[in-house]
Amino acid sequence: MTCYTPQAQLVAGETPGTYRVDGDVTDAQLLHLAKMIAHKRLRKGNKLGSPDEVHRCLQTLLLDYPYEVFGTLLLDTQHRLIAFDELFRGTIDSASVYPREVIKHAIEHNAAAVILVHNHPSGDPEPSDADRRITQRLKEALGLVDIRVLDHVVVGFDGYTSFAERGLL
Repeated sequence: MTCYTPQAQLVAGETPGTYRVDGDVTDAQLLHLAKMIAHKRLRKGNKLGSPDEVHRCLQTLLLDYPYEVFGTLLLDTQHRLIAFDELFRGTIDSASVYPREVIKHAIEHNAAAVILVHNHPSGDPEPSDADRRITQRLKEALGLVDIRVLDHVVVGFDGYTSFAERGLL
């Protein structure tokens, strides 16, 4: 894989999953390259890797938003990725999430399962009470149409929190 930027070139390394950057690279270019790699890993048809790999991809994609963004990873019955979509944008500390729209989106893509994801622009990935409530509402609502919620991942620059890993689902 080679990606050209105005001043730097990304070249695949000798070990799979490693890369070399030839030339000087700015922070913005480096973040752009990281987002390209994350999008590649979250491309339609890919079977999701380890939870940690998925969480790191999501963290990379949502890291620099100055407002909350809520999205979904839609999965088929084999847990291959159908789509990653940002559904709602909010303010610096909240985003309105409408279960009806999440269900509609999942059904339109014929999803069997979803992973919910949103960022915390503050950087602290600790879920709020509102995060817990909307997760429960979405789990119940999606369950009515036989779509499983596998996880809800909250990302920030200080890391991520997985509801599934914490036993909160």
